[in-house]
Amino acid sequence: MVSLEAYLLVASILFAIGLFIALGKRNLISIVMGIEIMLNAINLVAISFARYGSMFDNQIDALAGHVLVIFILTVAAAEAAIALALCVLVYRHFNTINVSDMTS
Repeated sequence: MVSLEAYLLVASILFAIGLFIALGKRNLISIVMGIEIMLNAINLVAISFARYGSMFDNQIDALAGHVLVIFILTVAAAEAAIALALCVLVYRHFNTINVSDMTS
C-alpha cells in the first residue's frame, strides 16, 4: 500500500511544477494550464487525506474530502472555460496571447 507521504510528495511536486509554469511563462494559455495543475495537486492532497483519514468517527466526516474535490473540479472546469474564452478575446484584440506584449 502506498503511504500518505508518497501522495503528499507527488502533490507537492505537481504544485511546484504548476507554480513554475504559471509564474515563468509569458503565454496566457500556459499560465492557465499551470493554474490547472496546481488545482489538481490540491485535489490530490484532499483525496489523500480523505483516504487515510480512517480515524474519523463516522463516514460523513470521511466524505468531506471527496465533496471538496468535487467542488474544486467544478470551479476548475468553470475557470478553464472562462479563461479560454478570455484568451480568444485577448487574441482578437491584441493579435497575441503573450502577456508581456499587452500594454493597454
